[in-house]
Amino acid sequence: MTETHPSPTGAGRLTAVPDHEHASPRRAEQDLDGQAPAHRARSAPDTVLGLPLPGAPLGQDAEREGLAARLSDLSDLAGLHEHTGRLASARGTAAVLHTVLEAGAALLGARRGLLVLRGRHGDAAGLGLDRPERGALETVPRDTGPYAGLLAREDRPALVLHTDLARSPGTDPRYRAVAAQLGIGASCALPLATPEDGPVGAAVWFYDGPAEPSRRQRHLARLYCAFAAPLVAGELERERLRRDCDALRRGLLPDLLPRVPGVRLAVRHAAAGLDRSAGSDWYDALALPEGMLALSVGSVCGGGTGAAAAMGRLRTALRAYAVLEGEDPVAVLGDLEVLLRTTEPARSATALYAWVDPAERQVALAGAGSCPPLLVGGRGADFVETSLSAPLGMLGCWEAPAVELRADPGDVLVLYTEGAARRCGPGLDAGQARLRAAAADAPPEVRQDPERLCAHLEAVCLAGGGAAGTTDDLVLLAARLG
Repeated sequence: MTETHPSPTGAGRLTAVPDHEHASPRRAEQDLDGQAPAHRARSAPDTVLGLPLPGAPLGQDAEREGLAARLSDLSDLAGLHEHTGRLASARGTAAVLHTVLEAGAALLGARRGLLVLRGRHGDAAGLGLDRPERGALETVPRDTGPYAGLLAREDRPALVLHTDLARSPGTDPRYRAVAAQLGIGASCALPLATPEDGPVGAAVWFYDGPAEPSRRQRHLARLYCAFAAPLVAGELERERLRRDCDALRRGLLPDLLPRVPGVRLAVRHAAAGLDRSAGSDWYDALALPEGMLALSVGSVCGGGTGAAAAMGRLRTALRAYAVLEGEDPVAVLGDLEVLLRTTEPARSATALYAWVDPAERQVALAGAGSCPPLLVGGRGADFVETSLSAPLGMLGCWEAPAVELRADPGDVLVLYTEGAARRCGPGLDAGQARLRAAAADAPPEVRQDPERLCAHLEAVCLAGGGAAGTTDDLVLLAARLG
């Protein structure tokens, strides 16, 4: 049997079944059969909130039946409260969708489930279903399958019930074939919809054999889905905003690294979620006139889109300063500090800028509150000790001397942000030490290849279990000279 129940009035709002429709388990069963109840429960004497006081007489079967029904109601409400509490504490889209499926399966007595989102094919969540099984169910047409009509904006049914998929003549042939393949005998589907958003998705639960959930089970599942729908809608909106913000941040960074004779470049960038980030990091490599190269990494303190936008402005300005006076790293960072203090007086930033002459393997660099870069060569890895200096925007006037070095042929200069070091260990100093040790202990063929070296150091950072965790971005920029 396949049933579709029309949606209650109220723009998709799910409403509770009146008390007289589920006053007792016996009455619920009789209503499904279309029979009138044999008798009604009499009012219990000496009651409080509808329940007899301790010691009150329960001589009549009706009184016992009424008490059992009320206790069953309390048990249902307690179970529903537990499920909604778990959902409210779930974090992340995947966790929220999985919690909805688990709760619905418990309320309906099902074993497996599938939750599909409106307008997002191939992005379903499953319970007890692996990816190929979810893919097989996704091949069933949405308009005639297990949740037919539940994703429609108008004339949406309140429930879609298939009690016997093998024998029901009205079942979609494709759905019947997939159900037989997966060992599904029955299904019950409910919409996830809100008056503001309309249909957000549909959840369907599967039984191994022919089955029909009771009226009471369906009522509780409807109440739960009515509670879950706005939470799912909110989580999907947050996920969309996170994706948009991540795309914005990626758009503020270079798409490609330049090709400069005598230099091989590689980069790794792993951004923390914008909603929990402690800063917005950048990297850059710019080909300068006469075959020179400018490298920079840095981080704007603070989270949110404001820090990301400020990071984009600083990186763009630094490019202009590098073209004008790139051979003087102190002047470049000094100009950047003036810009930050003028346009972003409430922000601070760390930065490391390096000017590279590939033909001579000469490097001049300066840092502002940044981690010292690594010079990785045939004999291991060492820090390039830049002078201690404050981050940009922290003092009335930033100033620090430049550091110059000449690399050996094949040496790799690694610039990185504080987030990379913090991911490597419990503290900044410990993280920097572990990063240097990882570079020094790498095989010679890895130390001489900037791409493989970045991949090696990134793996160390991501597995480091640092104190800051994913609240910091990760940036590694490597340049092999000669």
